[in-house]
Amino acid sequence: MRHLSNIIRGQNSQKCASDGAKLSTNTTVNRHLYPINRDMMSSPAKHALDAIDEKILIELQADARLPNIVLADKVGLSPSPCSRRVKILEEAGVVTGYRAVLNRTAIGLDLTVFAGVRVERHSHENADLFVSAVLKMPEVVACHLVSGEVDFLIEVVAPDMATYEETVLRRLLSLPSVRDIRSSFAMRSHLAAGPLPVRRT
Repeated sequence: MRHLSNIIRGQNSQKCASDGAKLSTNTTVNRHLYPINRDMMSSPAKHALDAIDEKILIELQADARLPNIVLADKVGLSPSPCSRRVKILEEAGVVTGYRAVLNRTAIGLDLTVFAGVRVERHSHENADLFVSAVLKMPEVVACHLVSGEVDFLIEVVAPDMATYEETVLRRLLSLPSVRDIRSSFAMRSHLAAGPLPVRRT
């Protein structure tokens, strides 16, 4: 039987125990892990942005549903050149997609968890298998390979603590590559998915 401590960081911090893996406080730099899911993790070629491109990206991050004619007016272009610039940004991989941003609480996802996961060190394949499994979990909204005392930091959303422990945490602990997990729970979110700072000029 392994032991897991869920650390709640906040004004009223408290610790609770659950079946899981023994926590370690040793700090390590994870040079033993290769970049995972190399197609996804590889960086695209840098695309040179001018002031107009930056304005377009700022406007699209604020409202991706802007009609092209409105976007063109906001960035000081006529509609046709503006449309061409947006297409170039898409083809270059600068703009990778458009989607709706949902209010987590409004759809019943009241709990946000940041889980630090350590994986077994004797095989790079274990790390690959872990990422492959995590990316299939709809509750996982972000996954990062990190330095420090854990190997991966994942962001998870769930309706409540019980659901997280009974579904997501149980699935994570069932993965053979998982060595231990430390879960921190967001007490209040002030910014969850902010726009990227693109202005350089």
